[in-house]
Amino acid sequence: MQQFSQDFAFIEKSCIWYKIRNREAGKTVMHNMQELRKSMKLQQIYSLTRKAIDDYHMIMPGDKIAIGISGGKDSLTLLYALQGLRRFYPAPFEICAVTIDLGFDNLNLDRIRELCALLDVEYHIIKTDIGKIIFEDRRESNPCSLCAKMRKGALNDAMKAAGCNKVAYAHHKDDVVETMMMSLIYEGRFHTFRPVTYLDRTDITVIRPLIYMNEADVIGFVHKYDIPVVKSPCPADGHTKREYIKKLVREINLETSGVKERMFTAVQNGKLEGWEL
Repeated sequence: MQQFSQDFAFIEKSCIWYKIRNREAGKTVMHNMQELRKSMKLQQIYSLTRKAIDDYHMIMPGDKIAIGISGGKDSLTLLYALQGLRRFYPAPFEICAVTIDLGFDNLNLDRIRELCALLDVEYHIIKTDIGKIIFEDRRESNPCSLCAKMRKGALNDAMKAAGCNKVAYAHHKDDVVETMMMSLIYEGRFHTFRPVTYLDRTDITVIRPLIYMNEADVIGFVHKYDIPVVKSPCPADGHTKREYIKKLVREINLETSGVKERMFTAVQNGKLEGWEL
């Protein structure tokens, strides 16, 4: 328990350091510790993340896990969660952070570099021409599918080069439900991604430690701690089928409270492969 408290204090100080630095830059974002503790606390993030990891046996001793960092709220929350957990989790593991740079000119990763250095996390930026290939060379009408495949390929190559055997994606509970809804509406089947997926072609295991976290909790954590989120420069951002489904699920949940939680329970109880507890 003492070790946990010391580790939590280290991460919490890191969050506050960012608030102080940003205030000096002219932003009024600093709050006292009492205000910070009203938000989604790091202990809660650790608890939800660890429960997912334990329930689905995501981490084994000696694992080196690559965290795919887009710069968005989800991947940075995952970075904090795994960085903190590795300090007291019973199975020792290592992490590194990897960003696949799609080649857009307006992507600034300086604050992500600073954050990784502050948290003592190895950080790799992989330069690619994926954006140019998709939007200029091929002029894809449905760019997201091809982009995802190319990004995953680049990430897999980078993590292998870094000596990683697993990659952590930052999909949260809302992503689970939204993917299930997309499958129902567009494919006519009850399906979503698994908490753990082994890719035999590449000998890589994909884990998703945030599946018990609501997106609202992620947003609250990021806002209260002023985590340095980098907005996606992708021209297709916010104009996808997933964005439509996200809004649909939100509306349904507002009309009938608790629907999203029951949908998630349906996934866990629906005998989907990989979801059995």
